[in-house]
Amino acid sequence: MNAQPTRRAVLFAGAVTTLGRRAGWAQESSRTYRLGILSSGATRQAPGWVIFFDEMGKAGFVEGRNLIVDWRFVGSPEQTARAAAELVQLAPDVLIPAGSTPAITAAQQATRTIPLVGTADDMVGSGLVPSLAHPGGNLTGISFMATELDGKRLEILMELVPASRHMAALADPAVTGKPQLDALRSGAASRGVELSIYPARGAEEIASAVNAAQAGGATALNVLASPDLNANRRIILDRTAALRLPAMYQWPETAEEGGLAAYGPSGATINRMRARQVVKVLRGAKPADIPVEQPDKFELVINLRTAKAIGLEVPGALLDRADQVIE
Repeated sequence: MNAQPTRRAVLFAGAVTTLGRRAGWAQESSRTYRLGILSSGATRQAPGWVIFFDEMGKAGFVEGRNLIVDWRFVGSPEQTARAAAELVQLAPDVLIPAGSTPAITAAQQATRTIPLVGTADDMVGSGLVPSLAHPGGNLTGISFMATELDGKRLEILMELVPASRHMAALADPAVTGKPQLDALRSGAASRGVELSIYPARGAEEIASAVNAAQAGGATALNVLASPDLNANRRIILDRTAALRLPAMYQWPETAEEGGLAAYGPSGATINRMRARQVVKVLRGAKPADIPVEQPDKFELVINLRTAKAIGLEVPGALLDRADQVIE
């Protein structure tokens, strides 16, 4: 007996698959879904959200057609908790606490049943989920590997400014804890570099912290992973440019905006990953069964225009390793 499938069987299987897809699309277009977004300040027009909604649209979920989006914004702990509670009252199909670990914590405290798709610097280290593979509960999302990448960025900064013996780290105390800061200090000390930590929370503290870092003798700055520091990156970019202070950033896009250098996953990649996870939940998957994802591609971007403006000569070996060099 011929074990190979007949052409008729293949055509039948293809027809069933096509019908199944059409049925899924019909179901998605016949009902309206609701997203709640707890944002750190970025609006619908921000590039990251444009990419997110574009990816959602490719999957058949289009704002204004079969998708309602409710926005609330994080602020003080009290404001964040209130905003999370307001979104829960709207009963979204998925709640996206996109701001930070505190935003996810506020969402978890507001609901244990509505699916949450969050993004955080370290999902496990922050105690948000017990493991990446088995998040359990009503939360899944993306973990940025911030602990490892903050250290890698410091190593690159030491290559970028090899003569520096005193560097600074700009840290968000709501995100980066003492154990991680101690590890960064230890890593720098092992290479003969003193690392001073300058905490900054909110726009009003950032400029003064950057000024204090340079006044304290630091000749390079590592801007540690933080949604708040990223949201206020324009302040950091302006101050480091004025002080001619070499600085390393979390997101590659920041180097494209004028930062000296950056290393990490692209924001576009993260937002596409987030959209795909939200789509899985809207199609019936439970967050407990969706592993927390981590980016697997990291980009090193160096801005030679900025280097020239601050009088820094970038080592050729580092330029050779860069994924993108802005000239």
